[in-house]
Amino acid sequence: MIVTIFQSAGTVEFLVDSQMNFYFLEMNTRLQVEHPITECITGVDIVDEMLRVAAGYPLSYSQSDIGINGWAVECRVYAEDPVRYLPSIGLLTKYTEPSVQHNDSKLGVRCDSGIVEGSSISIHYDPMISKLVTYGPDRTSAIERMERALDEYVIDGITHNTPLLREILGNERFRSGDISTKFLEEEYPKGYSGGALTALQKGELVPSVAVLHHLKTNRTPSDDSVNYVISCDEEKVPVTVTLQNGKYSVTFEDKTVEVSPTGGTHGTLQEFKLDSTSVVPLQHLRFDGVTHTVRYRCCKRDVTVLTPLQQKYMDTMPVKVKEDTSNLLISPMPGSLSSISVEEGDEVLEGTEVAIVVAMKMNNSLKAPKSGKIKKIWAKVGDIVDGDQKILEFY
Repeated sequence: MIVTIFQSAGTVEFLVDSQMNFYFLEMNTRLQVEHPITECITGVDIVDEMLRVAAGYPLSYSQSDIGINGWAVECRVYAEDPVRYLPSIGLLTKYTEPSVQHNDSKLGVRCDSGIVEGSSISIHYDPMISKLVTYGPDRTSAIERMERALDEYVIDGITHNTPLLREILGNERFRSGDISTKFLEEEYPKGYSGGALTALQKGELVPSVAVLHHLKTNRTPSDDSVNYVISCDEEKVPVTVTLQNGKYSVTFEDKTVEVSPTGGTHGTLQEFKLDSTSVVPLQHLRFDGVTHTVRYRCCKRDVTVLTPLQQKYMDTMPVKVKEDTSNLLISPMPGSLSSISVEEGDEVLEGTEVAIVVAMKMNNSLKAPKSGKIKKIWAKVGDIVDGDQKILEFY
């Protein structure tokens, strides 16, 4: 028998059902990833207590000293494609954490991270970017603060899961607490598709981008009305932007919305107030003169703004035909190609494992997309492959 003498402040994990029955899961000699939740609602600095105990001091609290106050929500922000649930690697070309109010404020946002703009997400480690935590007096306020924090969170250069997190927070079933471990399976039976715009969301995005474009392309705007055609998600929306006495209004789809930029238009994060009520946070990532790459409700979108004449000519341009990749095996993620189990000329059946890509310390099995003969092997074992890089070609 091996006896281990251990003295520290560990953490115990439970599940609790609707009848307040507790079910033990595990005990760890370390912090849980969710420890900021406990710190927010109890006011206890768990890390400080662990250090004190390790140094030989007693805990600063007794059980009777610890109460539960308010509500906290934690989002694990990952460098991961939420549509395919695959890791993403690369350089963080833009990175700005949301406005943070430390936990001792009792109302605010907390972001635990270990990266900065310019950091690199590699294939060798867990793809977690941060633990984003919001705290409030009740569940609704904590969720609303999280929505706002995610809208402010600027992450560019890699793919990340904030669009899915943001959409879940707005789900009525989630907001009411009617959730289980089958939530994603039940709410997204065909998988998360990337956040299609609702009519309400289109009503926020279109006028905001219209005014943003007008400001970007008119250095000295004067009272006038200008017509544009805004294209997003394969839909074209004619709009009229009017500036009168320093105030903007946008007319589209038989309605007019007053739009007030609440700050400058030179930073990444910009805000637009619509009809003096709702505020639309918009991350402006890139602009090439006609297309604005923005992040709205965490989803990255390319929104093209043209004059009616420009749109008329654009409609006559030939549509680019998408490349047929049905005869290719393409790596779904960046990683190290650890094995190829076929050779050129081999016959394989659809679904047969033909290669393995290692990423984030996980073996990812790549299977033949069709039955057929191997025509060409485009990579070799040991190669570092990019996402969407071809590995095998079939006849």
